[in-house]
Amino acid sequence: MLYEEQETADTGNSLLELLYVSMSQEIIINSTPQQIRVALLEEGLVAEVNIERRKHRGIVGNIYKGRVTKVLPGMQAAFVDIGLKKDAFLYVMDVYDNLEEDEIEELDESEGEGEVPQRSKRRSPKRPPIQELLKRDQEVLVQVSKEPLGTKGARVTCHISLPGRYIVFMPTVEHVGVSRRIGSQGERHRLRKLIKQLKPSNSGFIVRTAGEERDEADLANDIEFLTRLWDTVKKKNETVRAPALVHEDLNLILRTVRDLFTNKVDKLVIDSEEEYERVLEFTEATMPHLVDRIRLFVKDIPIFDHYGVEAELEKALQRKVWLKSGGYLVIDRAEALIAIDVNTGKFVGKKNLEDTIVKTNLEAAKEVARQVRLRDLGGIIIIDFIDMENEENKKKVVSVLEKELANDRARTNVLELTELGLVQMTRKRVRESLKQLLYQPCPYCKGMGYIKSEETICYEIQGDIQRLVSTTADKRGVLVRAHPAITAMLRGEERNIVEAIELNYHRKIRIQDDESLHQEQFYVTLA
Repeated sequence: MLYEEQETADTGNSLLELLYVSMSQEIIINSTPQQIRVALLEEGLVAEVNIERRKHRGIVGNIYKGRVTKVLPGMQAAFVDIGLKKDAFLYVMDVYDNLEEDEIEELDESEGEGEVPQRSKRRSPKRPPIQELLKRDQEVLVQVSKEPLGTKGARVTCHISLPGRYIVFMPTVEHVGVSRRIGSQGERHRLRKLIKQLKPSNSGFIVRTAGEERDEADLANDIEFLTRLWDTVKKKNETVRAPALVHEDLNLILRTVRDLFTNKVDKLVIDSEEEYERVLEFTEATMPHLVDRIRLFVKDIPIFDHYGVEAELEKALQRKVWLKSGGYLVIDRAEALIAIDVNTGKFVGKKNLEDTIVKTNLEAAKEVARQVRLRDLGGIIIIDFIDMENEENKKKVVSVLEKELANDRARTNVLELTELGLVQMTRKRVRESLKQLLYQPCPYCKGMGYIKSEETICYEIQGDIQRLVSTTADKRGVLVRAHPAITAMLRGEERNIVEAIELNYHRKIRIQDDESLHQEQFYVTLA
């Protein structure tokens, strides 16, 4: 059994060795009976964090036998009951049989981590509409390609993808692809040729990044395993009644080992002996050459504290992110997009204004890419860089952002910097962001981030009293029940409100504290 011991820096290391250490990747896994947390460290910094609550496991990659509940011709989509609280959404392109070669996007690094390759939304005029493909109460075999997000149900597809260690099997399409992250054209050609020789007819395979330089035996074993798994899925689909779970993907720990644990990772450290043994067994069966990189963490200090992940998690949930130079980012979520604002803050530079701005923007570009990955932000993202005059500087900032995002396993698309200093980008959103997972809307402000000021509430109470006493002939006094912060103002700074109404309407006004009331809540009644 390999244990993770205290590491100390060796000041005698050469510069080359230090650079090698700084470029390392490490996977840190914290496992408790309640949840699993996985952190990917790059160059000693936390690059990604994934969290899975054991009672609320993610469902991306799961395969269900579902029942169509509604067909929507106007949206060319359907809703499918797969046994969840909300029906899943099935788009017409995810129903078609025999997709054309150009209708399948080649595997990005985001695919294969329990996610499903996305199909183009372009629909050929020759294709039949969804009302000819699906009928209400029809049973369909579907796979979840996107988690339920907010008020939306899961997105599903009829095109099943089963990820293995080195390849992804797509039993419903005829296709051979290679991950875009395998750059060598010679290696891509070799892998395509091998897969075409090995694959069964009428099926598709995409070689994952981990498949680079693997031999024929490794790929053949993966194909054999995945085809057997598909046979099992089909048999279960024939025996269960919809809605039903037909196949559940691996838990977060084993998905991490399958999808992230490659030759580029120096070590994988886990703090649960039970999960450590399970990871060892899984690794020995699938990639025995990496077994000696697995460590069991046995220190008394929590593993995320030891590696600095806990502190980074706290920072990742804050609105403001400080840069080393003294500048900072402000990250805000709106309904339809995420806005990131770049500011010079305390950084005043040394030469001139343009130089100061460029240095801040370049540092911000790197940190934006890291924060996007760390927080798992998705959808439309607008980055407001500080305005620059020089066109070369603008291109340099965008180039740095794109370079840093190249390490992101989620699919991203970055557009040019606009005249206003804005960069528009998109990032594939499959699951809730880190903040959505760990936080819930404030029950006091209902997620607004603001509540009405005490003065505003006092003036609203004044209006309610005036409406009440001016519309009734009953000459009884008035009782105002409100939060103590409000009643204190009515007795103090805003006492003139009470006195003016008592004088003008000849009514006695009684103020009563009620700590059970929200600060914006009050009651005005006759008493």
